[in-house]
Amino acid sequence: MANFFIRRPIVAIVIAILTVIVGAISIATLPVAQFPQIAPPEIRVQANYPGADAKTLEQAVDTPIEQQVSGVDNMTYMYSLNATANQQTTLLVDFDLKTDPNTDLLLTQSRQQLANGQLPPEVNNYGITLKKSTTAPLMLVALYSPARHP
Repeated sequence: MANFFIRRPIVAIVIAILTVIVGAISIATLPVAQFPQIAPPEIRVQANYPGADAKTLEQAVDTPIEQQVSGVDNMTYMYSLNATANQQTTLLVDFDLKTDPNTDLLLTQSRQQLANGQLPPEVNNYGITLKKSTTAPLMLVALYSPARHP
């Protein structure tokens, strides 16, 4: 069979082009809406504090926001990242899979606004950004093979 396609490369090219066209049409018509959601809804809270290092960000910005957001409905967990390089703190709040991301965003925003009075004025001047995101890993795989010695 390999000799047939080697002697007739045009047939091989036509079959390859047809396969690509059929694949492109199939991808466009896949019923993706029927598949269940597998990544939990996540809300990203970002705040800038010019001139602050990571420890200052944690103490002055991150801790007050975390204390207020920690009681939001249907939250599963949250974690934060503080970066000295861009003077930015990022709080990621993950919610239960069955919740509506728009509702989660509104609930988180209302809780975050409670912390505005405890934040430095520079942070409030630059503003705090809330948006929906999906950065959670879907699957982690680890392979392990014990070493065998003869």
